[in-house]
Amino acid sequence: MKEVNNLNRQMEHVKERVENVLKLAKTLGADGAEVAMSRQQGLSVNTRLGEVENVEFTNDGALGITVYQAGRKGSASTADLSEGALTQTVTAAINIAKYTSVDDCSGLADKSLLAMTPKELDLHHPKEISTDQAIALAKRCEDTALSFDERITNSDGATFASFEGFKVYGNSHGQLVGYPSSRHSLSCVTIASDGDDMERDYAYTVNRDFDLLDDAEQVGRKAASEVLSRLQPQKLSTRKVPVLFRADIANTIFGHLIAAISGGNLYRKSSFLLDALGQPIFPEHLTINEQPHIPKALASSAFDSEGVATVDREIIKQGALETYLLTSYSARKLGMTTTGHAGGIHNWIVSQNGGDFEAMLNQLGTGLLVTELMGQGVNVVNGDYSRGAAGFWVENGRIQYPVAEITIAGNLQDMFKNMISIGSDTDMHGSIRTGSVLIEEMQIAGN
Repeated sequence: MKEVNNLNRQMEHVKERVENVLKLAKTLGADGAEVAMSRQQGLSVNTRLGEVENVEFTNDGALGITVYQAGRKGSASTADLSEGALTQTVTAAINIAKYTSVDDCSGLADKSLLAMTPKELDLHHPKEISTDQAIALAKRCEDTALSFDERITNSDGATFASFEGFKVYGNSHGQLVGYPSSRHSLSCVTIASDGDDMERDYAYTVNRDFDLLDDAEQVGRKAASEVLSRLQPQKLSTRKVPVLFRADIANTIFGHLIAAISGGNLYRKSSFLLDALGQPIFPEHLTINEQPHIPKALASSAFDSEGVATVDREIIKQGALETYLLTSYSARKLGMTTTGHAGGIHNWIVSQNGGDFEAMLNQLGTGLLVTELMGQGVNVVNGDYSRGAAGFWVENGRIQYPVAEITIAGNLQDMFKNMISIGSDTDMHGSIRTGSVLIEEMQIAGN
């Protein structure tokens, strides 16, 4: 309770400063202004082979201001919240605006779209953890992994981190809002050896509520199991086969969708999904809903980084694209209205039409299960997709052996349309909640 009260006092102090900065910007001649500040404090420890490698205490934050003056824009920031430093920062932003070009699309979000009284989403769950307790957690996690099997021969360490902080946003429309949040995580990276082969893999757990983390031993066992399953990988010959993306990496495919329907790429005409609004881009079985207000969720937020209220929204409905992802600026460029996506997406829920992981393997039949992707070979302009991959060869619904040093390739438009099935094995670790994704056919480049 002491930590909560202290953070709330800090947040109220920052709100006062933000209010003063907005008044000063108006006094100095700004037509409009917006101010944002985030602050984070916490602890991170790293252990390796039973020894403490790193202990890091964090307490930082910065205040940024953007001013608008006759269609011109200027921005500046400071970590110093003293009156003098804030005055200098506002003055700097005003001076910068004098030298920028007039842009009719810049400016604050429309007042009618702002979250003046945002919802409480239960995002703040601080935990008093001493350095010794944090080190003990990381050591337990790593020790469990190292003792799991004699083939676990080394480790890149275990890391425990616990942070809390807040965000405050205000603008000259009279909006002044903020919320506290927390984030706790534990991870472990293990190395296994078998003859000349050496493999590396990891496991982790993350949550806003410390009490909802997987326990240290569970994370250690999973890290060990993952790396052991990869030992002695084989190579594949070049072929076309069905491909199943395991749930924990399937979200990357939808990440490319985010890029393709983001306003910045659309108004620059740098997306393979130009003019796709209302068009079918996935099979009819697939729907994606955005739910920004799920309590405790990692990507929940009552407002975006422009203060625009977030709302439940259908992104994909029965395969068709229902909305772009727009900020105020990109919306004006496109002659549309912002969708509240300044700063990113908020809890995408991907529909399911398949069963659990075993059922998805059975549906795959004979093909490739992908558990790791490497490289950045994705072209959002034309949709070309080519990435290094590792995983497992599957026959008759059963994993046969690990595979590595292969490349999978296709085009995102085809990959989207040929998503046969989405599993119920939903991964909850990020902003996109999806199960395993089965794609009818992709090109594999191997030997």
